Amino acid sequence: MAISSEMIDKLADHAKLEFKAEEKEKLKTDLNNITSFIEKLNEIDTENVEPLIFMSEGENILHDDEEKQTMTHEEALKNAPSKDSDYFRVPKFIDK
Repeated sequence: MAISSEMIDKLADHAKLEFKAEEKEKLKTDLNNITSFIEKLNEIDTENVEPLIFMSEGENILHDDEEKQTMTHEEALKNAPSKDSDYFRVPKFIDK
């Protein structure tokens, strides 16, 4: 599949991007290289190859989430730029 200048223009229009002429040529060259690489991968025989699910041999190495308090309420508010007795104070940003 060859990438044409018209295809680059169409993709740029869909993505709301603008390219200079030299950028379009560089992009066209890069996309043609990518598609030729993918076509090369399609030549590989993968008939008896199992799909890869995990990148490593270890399975289920996740740990259970455990709730624990690592910081007290007072420690959390300690370095707040603005606070009241129990909460961070932030500027109002929603107008009704």
